[in-house]
Amino acid sequence: MLRYVASLTLAALVIAAVAVPAPADEPAKFKLTARKITEVNEVSTVTNPATGITTTVATKKSVPQNVVYEIDPAKTAVVVCDMWDDHWCQSASKRCAELAKQAEPVLKACRDKGMTIVHCPSDTMAFYKDHPARKRAQGVKKVEPPKSKDLPNPPLPVDDTDGGCDDEKPAKQFKAWSRQHATITIDEKRDYVTDNGTEVYSILKEKGIDTLFVMGVHTNMCVLNRSFAIKQMVKWNVKTFLVRDLTDAMYNPKMKPFVTHNAGTQLIIEHIEKHWCPTVESKTLLGTK
Repeated sequence: MLRYVASLTLAALVIAAVAVPAPADEPAKFKLTARKITEVNEVSTVTNPATGITTTVATKKSVPQNVVYEIDPAKTAVVVCDMWDDHWCQSASKRCAELAKQAEPVLKACRDKGMTIVHCPSDTMAFYKDHPARKRAQGVKKVEPPKSKDLPNPPLPVDDTDGGCDDEKPAKQFKAWSRQHATITIDEKRDYVTDNGTEVYSILKEKGIDTLFVMGVHTNMCVLNRSFAIKQMVKWNVKTFLVRDLTDAMYNPKMKPFVTHNAGTQLIIEHIEKHWCPTVESKTLLGTK
């Protein structure tokens, strides 16, 4: 009788073990190539034709470099910066709509890899006051950020003092946006919505996140200067990357350095690579070559 009970108990344990699902696998780490610009000393010789004397001259040269980083999705977040539904500058609004279409599959891929997605459409929190992703952000325990590092803040390579709009007849600036662009999905069960840098920092700390990708608009304004974006996060010692093909600048070709809008955006991206953080292409997040 005891042997029979023991057999039943063992069988029950085996069945129970089979019925309990195995723990989910940790998100797989992956490597990506990022670009940054560094200054190197270049030594050359110069001969004076009048005297025949040769001297050695050292000059600084900016050189782009590709650097490979290992990314742990569980410790990585993506900030979507000010991808609004509308803008006072119609050219900017149209480009943002196109970027939203391109960003959506990238964000899905990042989410599926196990990254945390933080939507940051500034000045629109009233629209999201009842949204689960907004409430999730508000529910995170506040962590006071560290003292900001004192870093150089070189001037931009473009003149955007006119507001940067490249419309034929720019409108007077006004708040045209009310929400994030509807093309971009906000996952109610996993994502966060905020426009506050301290809330973003608190999310990172609560989840043990040390790496941040930033995408959105505008490269020379909000992407650099918002409290949740590049400059501040770098000053708080967060390893930060710009997704360089999912951003757009506010630059008017009628202003210095008098280049095309796209060329102006590229100059700003290079400025970021040199002074603030590396950049990546979205295909590295999608896992395509």
